[in-house]
Amino acid sequence: MRLFMLKHLAGLVVVVMAMSFFVFCLQSILPADPARAVAGPTAPAATVETVRERLGLDQPVIVQYGRFLLRLAKGDLGTSFRTRQPITADIGKHLPATLELMSVAVFLGVVPAVALALLQASFSRSGLARIVLIGLGSMPIFLSALLLVYLFWFKLAWLPGSGRLGLADFSGPTGFNLLDGFLTGRPGVSVDAFAHILLPSIALALPIAVAIGRTMSSALHEVMQQAYIRTARGKGIGEARLVFAHGLRNAATAPLAMVGLQVRLLFGNLLIVERIFGWPGLGNYMVQSLASSDLPAVLGVSMVFGVLYIFVNIAVELCQSLADPRIDL
Repeated sequence: MRLFMLKHLAGLVVVVMAMSFFVFCLQSILPADPARAVAGPTAPAATVETVRERLGLDQPVIVQYGRFLLRLAKGDLGTSFRTRQPITADIGKHLPATLELMSVAVFLGVVPAVALALLQASFSRSGLARIVLIGLGSMPIFLSALLLVYLFWFKLAWLPGSGRLGLADFSGPTGFNLLDGFLTGRPGVSVDAFAHILLPSIALALPIAVAIGRTMSSALHEVMQQAYIRTARGKGIGEARLVFAHGLRNAATAPLAMVGLQVRLLFGNLLIVERIFGWPGLGNYMVQSLASSDLPAVLGVSMVFGVLYIFVNIAVELCQSLADPRIDL
């Protein structure tokens, strides 16, 4: 276990260094001028040059990168050109919304996928179900998000189509509105938060459910054809018990790996879904930063996503080891 943690800690350092280096390289080749974005579109050239010198943007990229690494060692990601606030403060403000949305999306993606796979393994593999899964999996994330907004907000008015909460003055102790409503004795806040998070989380959950559902169904189908399953079936063990007691754990390795892959893809989908639904998370913050040429903020969010993905991979590998003891950490 100690070697396992050391290996992933080293991987975390490599990921952070690689992402920071590539973003700094992009800064040197992009046509956008951060100094102009800070000074304003109508600022004179002399003011822009003064801002560039103050921000250190007139120095070589390697010098800027070295200064960034020194600040990073102190836990300082710099200051956002757009918000004029420390990037760590901006990330702390938007991170709870993104983590809450990701958690609900993964839950809504994994649970139906596993349930569908179990039903298909216990009874029969439906061709109609496979066609529906393929159709949902081929739909672009922006299209499914827009269709959800159009149907459930614009046409039916069942659910809100933007924002995170209907109450502007609510602030909970954890930043997770679904939980804070109950912690503060205001369950109505949790209900309102659930109504706001449902549509964006469904949009994010659809590709997760399709990928994991197909992987789990195939893995279970293969496991249920094994000799030990046929032996157990010959002893009179019921099909449902065979699936839950003998098939599910043995088929869990591939779906768990798919969960890790889908979480990585989820980070990219967050930028689209949070923008469409006006969700105040890191995805929306990053899109606005990209539009403003706020590369330090883009770098900070990229590093947070990279760190989160490393921890997700650690959790996935631990779960795979528990499901299959033959997997050595």
